[in-house]
Amino acid sequence: MANEVVETIQPAVALLGLGIGAAIVSRACKLNPIVGYLGLGLALSALGFAEDFSGPVVATLAEAGVMFLLFNLGLHFSLGRIRAEAANIFGFGSLQMLIAGGAFSALFFVVGLPTEFAIIGGFAMGLSSTAVVIGLVRERGQEDCPVGRAAQSILIFQDIAAILLLVAAGALGSGGAIAPALGIAGIKALAAFGVAVLFARYLTEPLFRLIAKVGSSEVYTATALFIALAAGWATGFAGLSLTLGAFLGGMAVADSRYRIMVQTEIDAFRGLFLSFFFVSVGLAIDPALLVQNWVLVVAAAFGLIVLKCGLNVLAGLANRRSVPGSIQLGFLLGQGSEFALVLFALPAVAGLVEPRLISILVTAIAISLALTPPVSNIGRKLAGKLRSGPPDEKLEGDDAPVVLIGLGPAGRAVADALDLSDVGYLAVEADPAKFEQAVADGYPVHQANPADPRSWDALGMGRREVVVVATGNLEISRELTPLVQERLPGICRIIALRGSEGIDEFSELGMLPINVATRHGTEQLIDAVFNEIEVERRRQERDRTYAEAALEAA
Repeated sequence: MANEVVETIQPAVALLGLGIGAAIVSRACKLNPIVGYLGLGLALSALGFAEDFSGPVVATLAEAGVMFLLFNLGLHFSLGRIRAEAANIFGFGSLQMLIAGGAFSALFFVVGLPTEFAIIGGFAMGLSSTAVVIGLVRERGQEDCPVGRAAQSILIFQDIAAILLLVAAGALGSGGAIAPALGIAGIKALAAFGVAVLFARYLTEPLFRLIAKVGSSEVYTATALFIALAAGWATGFAGLSLTLGAFLGGMAVADSRYRIMVQTEIDAFRGLFLSFFFVSVGLAIDPALLVQNWVLVVAAAFGLIVLKCGLNVLAGLANRRSVPGSIQLGFLLGQGSEFALVLFALPAVAGLVEPRLISILVTAIAISLALTPPVSNIGRKLAGKLRSGPPDEKLEGDDAPVVLIGLGPAGRAVADALDLSDVGYLAVEADPAKFEQAVADGYPVHQANPADPRSWDALGMGRREVVVVATGNLEISRELTPLVQERLPGICRIIALRGSEGIDEFSELGMLPINVATRHGTEQLIDAVFNEIEVERRRQERDRTYAEAALEAA
């Protein structure tokens, strides 16, 4: 029994270890880790180890990585944002698929391929890689900039289109009618969306409020994993895409004040399992075919990238986007899709043409995935030269300069002052009781634990100017200071203390300690924040805020 378990997990353990090495080498070479994972897969395939890693365990972990990626994407697409981005999702997304997919279908039809393959295969080639593109968007911090939002919207529509293509391929294989199958899939997708809306509106907040009372990080982790995996399983069981369910699961949590906590728990699993997916893509490249038909393969990969980028730019211009924005978006989406790899692996699709063509297309798609980071960088630089401003300027109002940790009296006083001066801030509270009180009092607060470095990416700490710690803990600050100095060297840390004890220790850690227990301590804390962000403070006409009065009475 033990030997069977060892043999089962051996490929996953081996890939995990090799993946760590590939990521380290990639970072040392200033490359995206995705390139390292794809290169690792190609190297293993060239050395003849592809079959050793083709088992169900690696495939399941790879699929889980894509699911967690889509779940994370859903966390950034609340129902309000879906409504706001509807034009991009259903307008721009359908336009891109019509132009790119239609062009590839026409090309396949012109060269004499069967009509069924021309339609299914052509539109499959019009799809872009959700896993690769979203990974790049997240790494670059583009989730909320115009190009990033447009790319995510298009990819959502493409995921829906991929489901329809999979349904069409399934109907083709069974000999059934395609139109009724597509209609049923559409009804199922609408039903799944309706369930996600109901869950978001009536169940998310009560569920996480109950979990918060338990106060166990393990329960948070288990709940986040359950929502992501169960949502994917539910849509998969209904005959839809696992990734669509994962996206809807994230969307159901997106409007919750517990979103940051959920995102923090999911992020570690997302990155881990996605590495298996990218290595699997590299393993799908056939080195023998690459050597024997390298001219055809290179030509196919080059043609795919060039044609795809050009068609995407054309779609952007047709959607009345700027030339720089269309170029950056077009190059970002200028690769093949993991869904295309799945479609071309289906016997009903692969059997329509000769195996050599399928192998060339699969290898060309895998190469395009590997080349996505440098290709997208080219588009980004071109766009940057063409536009007057920076290439990835954030939308107005995003990236508040201040993070408030703890909404006790001191934290609330700072929040009131910032709000009065129209300065944005992100407030987080780890204590469930104080969190509930702050929510009840109308503060825009999220429950999260900033003492956990895993939450820093979700909180966007790298984009902040000031962190106000209203609940200081010397031991935690001492432990986190080396990591803060390494990862957040430019951020100012201001800490509110209830007394003079610890002032020297916190100062030695590079923090700005302020004793808020003195008569004007709270005012000094607020003034320090405004001095750091270099904004003139707008003062209230009355002497002090309610929060300040509560602080002095405490």
